[in-house]
Amino acid sequence: MAVDVTSEDRLIIHKLIPLATIAGTQFDALCTKITVEEIHDDFLFKKGDISSELVYLISGEVTLQAAGMVVEVIAANSDSAKFALAHQIPRKIDAVANGTVRFFRLDADIIKNLPPLVYKAAKEDNSYMVIDETENDPDDWMTALLRSPIFQRLPPANLQKILMGLEAVHFNKGETILEQGGIGDYYYLIKNGQCLLTRKPSPNAKDIKLAQLGNGDTFGEDSLLSGAPRNVTITALTDITLLRLDKKQFVSLIKEPSLKFIDFAQMQQAVQQGAVLLDVRSQDDYDQHHIDGSISAPFFTLRMQLKTLSHDKPVVVVCQDGKVSEAAAFLLLRNKIEAMILKGGMDSLAPKPAIADDLELPEEHATSLSVDERPGRIDQENEPLTRVDNSVPVPASSASASILDDQIKALKVENEALKNANQQLNDKCMKLEFDKQHAEKQCRILHKQMEKLTQVLDKLKGG
Repeated sequence: MAVDVTSEDRLIIHKLIPLATIAGTQFDALCTKITVEEIHDDFLFKKGDISSELVYLISGEVTLQAAGMVVEVIAANSDSAKFALAHQIPRKIDAVANGTVRFFRLDADIIKNLPPLVYKAAKEDNSYMVIDETENDPDDWMTALLRSPIFQRLPPANLQKILMGLEAVHFNKGETILEQGGIGDYYYLIKNGQCLLTRKPSPNAKDIKLAQLGNGDTFGEDSLLSGAPRNVTITALTDITLLRLDKKQFVSLIKEPSLKFIDFAQMQQAVQQGAVLLDVRSQDDYDQHHIDGSISAPFFTLRMQLKTLSHDKPVVVVCQDGKVSEAAAFLLLRNKIEAMILKGGMDSLAPKPAIADDLELPEEHATSLSVDERPGRIDQENEPLTRVDNSVPVPASSASASILDDQIKALKVENEALKNANQQLNDKCMKLEFDKQHAEKQCRILHKQMEKLTQVLDKLKGG
């Protein structure tokens, strides 16, 4: 008998890997092909079995053994039970039920032939992109993790290693979890509790509250990807339990299989096919020189610009050396936007401005930078040239050098003050964006709950 889509078995099965990544309607159709079996003190399969079926445990306990020796005992609802039992073909071990066991078999080809995930923007109508809410479920953090677009891209073997590699850590209310300026060493997932993200635009500025995170949310990847210091401080608002993955495992299990790098020629081809070119360097660096047709989106403001990006077009991310692009691409992927990275960034396209005479791009890249934005040159007599207010360069003679130095210093101080003010505005805008996203999430949850209540009411009326 097929699994009833309203049964407890359906809820259990939809947490299994990779079944947890399948959309609701598609998963309900899959349930019609699943039959739950029950055995008592018997074999689920034996060593040497060549059946391609995946075997999943629903309830009870199974012993995996080889040559009469116990390899592992797996209980339903454990992390190990999220995966198919000893799925290597032919089977290398026996699986024996300890008492009464309920399980099901699933043809591996069904999983292999599932249509690829296509990320689309939510429509502004009465249809909502809502997943089942399991806020009272102790495993809802795992469900949220598995349904994240980043983790949907990972092979099941990586997911298993990630879940097995997570280390639980606890912080008391008020404790600092991460500090702005610190070194990135772990990727974090919130198992239960809440924390607050704050940032100081400058050392002497006041903290600006950016966001509040809760069960199932993740953080800490920006520093691991970019190599830069932590850009926010995170404080426990409640007693909080976190699951963390060290940097080495994050890189090998998540970063490397998730991120896609392309060279300049591939970037040109992607843009010709409709991809968006996103420059995530600072506005000053972008104004100095950039690739024609690129859009300026400084990394720290990127979260605020997500709503303006089309989910139907891939994005090619550009930074100075490719490092910040990794963090930006990860953010885009997390928000269901396909992203690629220009390998080596701007450094791969041309020499740095101040180290050679008559700097030019390689011939194949010559048209990539705006002509008026190409690096300047040093005159033949090696006398430094100074440009004031975008006027014609003039020799920095000894008579005017002191005045020019003072003007430059004053401009730098003013520019730094403007940068700080701009950063504060960006931080406040980011906080508003986070608040908006949180409110939208709550509205979706309430809408889903209202639908369920309406269904119950209709059934009561019908009864």
